[in-house]
Amino acid sequence: MTQAQWEIILLASLTAMACSLPGVFLVLRRMTLLSDAISHTVLLGIVAAFFLTGSLTSPWLIIGAASMGVFTVVLVEGIQKSTLVREDAAIGLVFPALFSLAVLLISLFGKNVHLDLDSVLLGKIALAPLPGRRLEIANLDLGPKSTWIMGSILLANLVFILCFYKELKVTTFDPAFAKAIGFLPGLTHLGLVVLVSITSVAAFDAVGSILVVALMSAPAAAAYLLTDRLARMLLLAPLLGMASAVAGYGLARVLDASISGAMATAAGGVFLLAFLFAPRRGLISQWQEGKFRRARLRLSMLAVHLFQHQETPLQEVECREDTLFEHLLWSPGLTRRVVEHSLQQGLVEREKNFLQLTRQGRKLAMEVLQPGQAVFSPGSE
Repeated sequence: MTQAQWEIILLASLTAMACSLPGVFLVLRRMTLLSDAISHTVLLGIVAAFFLTGSLTSPWLIIGAASMGVFTVVLVEGIQKSTLVREDAAIGLVFPALFSLAVLLISLFGKNVHLDLDSVLLGKIALAPLPGRRLEIANLDLGPKSTWIMGSILLANLVFILCFYKELKVTTFDPAFAKAIGFLPGLTHLGLVVLVSITSVAAFDAVGSILVVALMSAPAAAAYLLTDRLARMLLLAPLLGMASAVAGYGLARVLDASISGAMATAAGGVFLLAFLFAPRRGLISQWQEGKFRRARLRLSMLAVHLFQHQETPLQEVECREDTLFEHLLWSPGLTRRVVEHSLQQGLVEREKNFLQLTRQGRKLAMEVLQPGQAVFSPGSE
């Protein structure tokens, strides 16, 4: 691979890690859609700052974009607090309006300006290693400017989370308790929003709004499926984001497709793998656990049925294997499978055409019929 290709991978990896860190708190706070809104509405801040300064390199573009991100959140929360619409509806109303206004302004007044919509959506990460986009100090080439910017944003995100980890954790999981012990949930929330806005703006030029949304949500959501601990989520999410960036670049080379689009697709693929195969919360694990619970329930039902009718006048009727399905209201096929499973587990014994509980089967039945319940005990009057 060439140096330019390694530089693209490095830039994408730094962007993925920088976006996934605040994305963890967005996922936990159920504010993931807000990252979509911010990553789009910052365009209006960029456009407004450009019209005021006339320069695409002015630092006022970052200030304008970050301010617009905060304004988006304030506007969404203001509409939500009116109780007239829910939060998702408020986001759906605000960000299309602000984003479309930015597109309209570009179409009307920015026709001769290099600020095209394709770059806004998909970014131009492949252009990062080109001359004119590199950081040079005293004729020393230090690499793409975007790499240094995203590295600085990643460092800033790490410092913010480490310094305010306790506040972020408490206000995320129990805002009422946080307020009671003297924390300021509103101020912490504002700091997180500013962090998300600045990260979105910094990543905006290089990777575009689509990839910003994907990298803020998919790796964090995948990490949420893989662990229950916040500290582990904050470690897993950047690693999954970096894996998405590397895999996406490889996919883009194979398909000769958009790099940002391929990385967003890879991020979705990482989430899909976690969604299917996560050890506890994955779809397959949930299906297997449900299957195990159903099998255990049927074994328990059979054990309780035999326990309640053995050594009673009804034993010859209720414990016959060939008519058992009639009493349990199961199909004959299901009854045969449960009986065979019970025999394999050592819960019952077959004696001619009758079933009898073993000691292990009686123990299972007694665990289901907890002490204190009015149940029949074999041998009692």
